[in-house]
Amino acid sequence: MGPPAPPYSRVCQVGDPVLRRAARPVEPCGLGGRELRALVRALVRVMRREGCVGLSAPQLGVPLQVFVAELPERLWRETAPGVREARQMAAFPLRVFVNPAMRVLDSRLLSFPEGCSSVSGFAACVPRFQAVHVAGLNEAGEPTAWQASGWAARIVQHEMDHLQGVLYLDKMESRTFVNLRWAELSE
Repeated sequence: MGPPAPPYSRVCQVGDPVLRRAARPVEPCGLGGRELRALVRALVRVMRREGCVGLSAPQLGVPLQVFVAELPERLWRETAPGVREARQMAAFPLRVFVNPAMRVLDSRLLSFPEGCSSVSGFAACVPRFQAVHVAGLNEAGEPTAWQASGWAARIVQHEMDHLQGVLYLDKMESRTFVNLRWAELSE
């Protein structure tokens, strides 16, 4: 028995070559199919288990243009009200995008701390556009679109970067890069 095949039940970490390659579009024959639906289920399962708000197919070892995003009410409530307001956070339901395209609606750049399940244990401030429009297909192959602003726009841009082989490390303000456990590790 060999190693497991993608989609993995764990998130690939920085260094895995799949994270640095541009993902391929899902072929028309795969839209709405069993394999795509299984991939989306795996993405949602791992995203929710890890407590993150977005996950792309490359992060589970699958080099396809698919991502999911969700900011559940519970995670939103766990964030301090002042932070929610400053970051323009609002809860939103599960969104699935296959073969997405994004355009900028508001080019003002906002810089806030950002993490990534593929760069586990670290964060940095990353400038992102205030508002974007993303359009693509859902897991059934039906058209879907979203005008996202604030924190939701940040999530969309982060996941779209993954589909191009780009990590937040490539866009971060390098002097803000931190190990989230630095105090604990320094004891």
